[in-house]
Amino acid sequence: MTLGPVMLDVAGLRLASQEKEILRHPAVGGVILFARNFESPRQLLGLTAEIRALRRPEPLIAVDHEGGRVQRFQEGFTRIPPMRLLGERWDAGPAQARTLAEATGYVVAVELRSHGVDFSFAPVLDVDFGSSSVIGDRAFSEEPAVIASLAGAFVAGLTAGGAASVGKHFPGHGYVKADSHLDVPVDERELGEIEAADLLPYRELIKKGLGGIMPAHVIYPKVDKRPAGFSPVWLKDVLRGRLGFEGMIFSDDLSMEGASVAGGVVQRAETALAAGCDMILVCNAPQAASELLDKLKAPALDTRRAKRMRGRGALKPLGSDTRYASAVAAIRGVSV
Repeated sequence: MTLGPVMLDVAGLRLASQEKEILRHPAVGGVILFARNFESPRQLLGLTAEIRALRRPEPLIAVDHEGGRVQRFQEGFTRIPPMRLLGERWDAGPAQARTLAEATGYVVAVELRSHGVDFSFAPVLDVDFGSSSVIGDRAFSEEPAVIASLAGAFVAGLTAGGAASVGKHFPGHGYVKADSHLDVPVDERELGEIEAADLLPYRELIKKGLGGIMPAHVIYPKVDKRPAGFSPVWLKDVLRGRLGFEGMIFSDDLSMEGASVAGGVVQRAETALAAGCDMILVCNAPQAASELLDKLKAPALDTRRAKRMRGRGALKPLGSDTRYASAVAAIRGVSV
């Protein structure tokens, strides 16, 4: 049996019987968790065990756990600073900043893995141009080279902790003001300008084994009239072809307003898959998810790419990990 390309959410702290049936659907391959799915570390471990017990191979389990204002699990988890604070440490000393970024990635990975979560959709690789309403302090820096260095260290920490990485939002969401959750942002820059700035972190991190990438629901009309997540130009020609990326491409949430230009949920899913996405997300829209599972002719998820996203290593007690303890201490020294 194989996994399908659809990643869905669930409603609460435990799986309802109907959700168990849905997650066994052959088109489903993953589950994304939110703050509403978390009450305590013990409860989270029970929920992820329930999800894993549903089928073989086990569904991928993911979360948005970047730090700052995007951290779904809090009680019993280390409070992760926004990535901008790591970028601000760069001016005081690049080596120290990189060490802190790697420690942060390690803590995120170890804490998620010890609770049955495979990976976080992180790091954010967007350049902080000072204009985006949704990116802001989620970005490491306004300097692409600094982002590449700090995000590279963060990814090294994730890898050491047994978790894959997902760079987002390709090719870059930091230049536009509009929030793609609520609007359809348009970035009028030429490809050359985007390549010189926004794509630099992707070029560097792809060389270092970036596991996944999530494209933006942003239109770059000088390159393609379609949003990046629905564009074979961006995903096949640029990302796969010119940048040589071989990992997993995840769509951003297809229920977001930025995806509305692609039609209904089934058309959005078909267009994203045809453009080059491996896995498509449908969140906070149970009716749309049901329609999608009923109508989508889903290909199997690429086994090799899915394996790269699977959490690695034994789930050892956190108290026995001395590297973890020192990394937590380093993070707590940062103002959150």
